[in-house]
Amino acid sequence: MHEPTKFRLEARPTLPEAIERLEHLANDLFYSWDHGVRSLFFRIDPVLWQKVEHNPKLFLRRVAQSRLDDASEDRAFMGEYRRILSSYDAYLEAEPVPEVLEALEPGQDLVAYFCAEFGFHESFPIYSGGLGILAGDHCKAASDLGLPFVAVGLLYRQGYFIQTIDARGHQVARYRHHSSDELPITPVLDKGRQMTISVPFPGRDVVARLWQARVGHITLYLLDSNTPENSPEDRELTLQLYGGDSGTRISQEMLLGIGGTRALLALGIQPTVWHINEGHAAFLVLERCRMAMADKMAFETALEAVAASTLFTTHTPVPAGHDIFPRDLLSERLGPYLEQSGLALDKVLALGSKNGDQSFNMTCLGLRGSRFHNGVSRIHGQVASEMEGNIWPQVPAAENPIGYITNGVHVPTFLAPEWGSLFDIQAPSWKSELRNPPFWHFIDQIPDYHYWSVHKALKQQMAEFIVRRLQSQHQRNGTGHSVTERMVRPLVSSGKDALVIGFARRFATYKRATLIFSDLPRLEAMLTDPERPVILVFAGKAHPQDNPGQQLIKVIHDLSMQPNLIGHILLLEDYDQAMARRLLSGVDVWLNTPEYPKEASGTSGEKAALNGALNLSVLDGWWGEGYDRSNGWAITPRDTRMDQEFRNQEEARDLLDLLELEVIPLYYQRASQGYSEGWVNRSKASMKSITPRFNAQRMVMDYVESYYQPASKQGQRLKDNGGHLAGELADWKQRVRASWDGVSLNVHDCVQACCQWNTPVDVAVEAVLNGLSPNDVRVECVVNRECSGTFEQPGPDTFLLEPAGEENGRTLFRASIKPPYPGLQTLRLRMYPYHQALTHPLEMGSMLWA
Repeated sequence: MHEPTKFRLEARPTLPEAIERLEHLANDLFYSWDHGVRSLFFRIDPVLWQKVEHNPKLFLRRVAQSRLDDASEDRAFMGEYRRILSSYDAYLEAEPVPEVLEALEPGQDLVAYFCAEFGFHESFPIYSGGLGILAGDHCKAASDLGLPFVAVGLLYRQGYFIQTIDARGHQVARYRHHSSDELPITPVLDKGRQMTISVPFPGRDVVARLWQARVGHITLYLLDSNTPENSPEDRELTLQLYGGDSGTRISQEMLLGIGGTRALLALGIQPTVWHINEGHAAFLVLERCRMAMADKMAFETALEAVAASTLFTTHTPVPAGHDIFPRDLLSERLGPYLEQSGLALDKVLALGSKNGDQSFNMTCLGLRGSRFHNGVSRIHGQVASEMEGNIWPQVPAAENPIGYITNGVHVPTFLAPEWGSLFDIQAPSWKSELRNPPFWHFIDQIPDYHYWSVHKALKQQMAEFIVRRLQSQHQRNGTGHSVTERMVRPLVSSGKDALVIGFARRFATYKRATLIFSDLPRLEAMLTDPERPVILVFAGKAHPQDNPGQQLIKVIHDLSMQPNLIGHILLLEDYDQAMARRLLSGVDVWLNTPEYPKEASGTSGEKAALNGALNLSVLDGWWGEGYDRSNGWAITPRDTRMDQEFRNQEEARDLLDLLELEVIPLYYQRASQGYSEGWVNRSKASMKSITPRFNAQRMVMDYVESYYQPASKQGQRLKDNGGHLAGELADWKQRVRASWDGVSLNVHDCVQACCQWNTPVDVAVEAVLNGLSPNDVRVECVVNRECSGTFEQPGPDTFLLEPAGEENGRTLFRASIKPPYPGLQTLRLRMYPYHQALTHPLEMGSMLWA
């Protein structure tokens, strides 16, 4: 007998007029960081809210009409509804903060932010991990600050994969299709029809529909290739985030960079600053050059004009995080586009070349197509400068144009509402003081018992969440009921209040999730101590093609099921933002053990610190700046030149020493009040030192002041008068490159070996300029102090040498220099090309030392 055909029918309710603006709230990602907005939907039907995974738009399609009608007649609900709407309207009407208005002019300046993924909320699954969450936080903070800002990305119908872990510890990836009417997006309309753009591909044009998502004050535009004009294969280009092969990836990046730029043009949006957030969007450089060339600019001039207003941010020192395509694939995919645009293939290939290899590097394209560049922490800025030093081959890595801005997290998104309510009582203006570190000393005034009671309540909520997830996970896998009970017992035991350590992030091998298990007998003794128990909670996804990363998950699963460790090692599946909020606000310690220096920044530890958790981390990424000896614990990374296995052993020993000798004893050092005073003091130190320094508002204002404002001005400067200055600069660079191999620099006279303090020293060099003029170069004396004892090494001082005529066909440069330091110092003399229109004085990458 055949199964009867089943048809799904969704009877959608109608919003009562009294609460009709719930539809508006469901279509603004403001809900992703406003707890009050989300609480309205929860109050209407708490069970359904969980079933639809906190998706307001889907909730309004599925909720019973009677629930909506009851809510509209409930005085308490309506009072809360009006209060939240009033707060929302006030947010939208707020003016930009004064610092933004001082730097950028709304209506004239506009930042366009391109990224391959955006992580706003679990209900909008177009993100995979750290890069997407960072991009979402960047947008949220831009909205909070009132920044003139627009974002561009791709709409993935399946997004990133949903993870399950089977009974054998294997990761299983599955995908869920998301229709547009359940996401917080609306079509971009043009004369009543959805707007589209097209990008030339081999043998056809690929069409993309445009969608928009409201994010408070700003708009995110998304491109979607799932449209009838495309072939079935092309419709799937925006199916999955980071899915498919290199051909799929390069096609997605063409849509993002080229198509995204065309979308802004079609919308009449004219950015003055272009922010390429990682190399996936770097093709926008080519499209902007094409647009400039259509206005009769030469390619070299167009590149200078485009690069002057462009910022490129690199996010990882790990090679796998940088897209590198075979040249033949690039030539094949870009061929029709280059033919239509007038861009020469050899010049495009040169933009993406690294050390002359036969591939195309998107990071190199991003760096050569921009004049502003940054890493995402102080350590990462240094690492990126060295990794990408080939772009500026003669310039010392420490001086090349790559700077850094350390990542921060969006406080309203990740701060538990319980902490927010406490702050409202203790310091009502805290939301406007996120960039004022001294203000945050108010945390010391919170009574310890009150502070600890908030943490205990959040820890209890986390425990209940973990128990539900583990029971569901293991029931599906057929785990015995008694085993599951043993698994959750240490977590819910009321008598012990076990120390809970969290480790949740992407399972990539360099993050070393299993480092803590290096000495398993020693660790087991700590975890299972009946008087001082410890629980390790793990969560995270490995890329479906990353077999070593998936093996880490299996190792942890197998350990979690060992009879002697059960309940002390917990592994949760399908880590997402909803789980992150629970873990980050509930754990006692946040563990991070990356292989130095591969953690570019990391932000999960910042989120944990907002909520009073203490970081136990390798001194890498942001923790290299955040650790101050009082606000957590640090594992000192060993010399990277050492054998990797030896480094792992040494750092694992440090980790276990810290746990055994400091972390666990401090947590259980409880007096009659039932909590450790020393622990609370350290937790307060963490919260007050990290919250105002590592938040997204501080991060975005750093971008405004260090990059957006200068890029807007420099871009306008080179674009004025039909790009006259850009053309002059391009011609000058071409002339310098043609001459530089024949340029030389030599000391003219020996510099004296000693002098009296505060007495000038004469220095002189002679240069062969090979057709360049003295005005085309800058000659400097670089002075370093040779320190000893306890003196810290200061940065070098530089002194400019002035042209002093010619001698025997050589140009002389001289200066009289007063030694900047007493004692022994080193003087070095150098020359590099210089033009007043350069964005960075060393951007040409050419330098000679005498």
